[in-house]
Amino acid sequence: MNLALSDEALLRLLAEDVPFGDLTTDQLGIGDRPAGLVFNARSSMTVCGTEEAARLFHLAGASAKVVAPSGTATDGLLLTAEGDAATLHRVWKVAQILVELYSGVASGTAAIVKNLRDAGFDTPLACTRKHFPGTKSMAVKAVRSGGAYMHRLGLSETLLLFHEHRLFLDESAADTVVRLRQSLPERGLVVEVSDEAEALVWAEAGAPVLQLERFNPDQVRDLKAKLAGNRLTPIIAIAGGVNAGNAVAYAAAGAGVLVSSAPYHTPPKDVKVVFSQMA
Repeated sequence: MNLALSDEALLRLLAEDVPFGDLTTDQLGIGDRPAGLVFNARSSMTVCGTEEAARLFHLAGASAKVVAPSGTATDGLLLTAEGDAATLHRVWKVAQILVELYSGVASGTAAIVKNLRDAGFDTPLACTRKHFPGTKSMAVKAVRSGGAYMHRLGLSETLLLFHEHRLFLDESAADTVVRLRQSLPERGLVVEVSDEAEALVWAEAGAPVLQLERFNPDQVRDLKAKLAGNRLTPIIAIAGGVNAGNAVAYAAAGAGVLVSSAPYHTPPKDVKVVFSQMA
């Protein structure tokens, strides 16, 4: 998988952590000693960020080898690096944290996908843009490493009509759908609704995708039945509270897409780093 962060972004991470040298390593006088290190997973994880970690070592003047690329499920060796002790100590913690944080997101994503597939559902999982601000590139990589895709990368790419937009409209739902479909025919159109009545109005208006906000599985099932009875076939996306514990229930209720922010709240995975002296 390609790097999510540019060399400039990676160097900024190093500069932030080691702005004026490594005081401890410098004072000990061990910086020129040949050294090696390994990154090992302490438990099973879906990996993300090993490529960025390896590139950090390379940019600092060491060599590194990715053993477990992003997207790999493993509980073993992730990465190895060799160089002088000063370089490895400089890069070590930044590289470790990148792998731990984003392997957490990737693993949280993969857990939802696995539950769906194990239950026999091929329902897609789409992750929101509710990642921590400034981390979009790595968040997207982690989501993809876990087997999902992004629901919406930003406001510039799709039409997602919220209640907050509709407050300012002075036209019918059907007129809004026609206007948006005519003005941007190649763009996707999603309308978020908060109850069954709203869903039926916008389905009748021709909305191609309804995003159901905080419906429970029974409500999804009831709405699907009413839509079918009216010969309406919008794609049903479920948003709000979707997680590994309820994803299968939503898929069984007839969801076409599951939209989730839960992977971003998955705890970081634990990576064990072991240094060694080299001959």
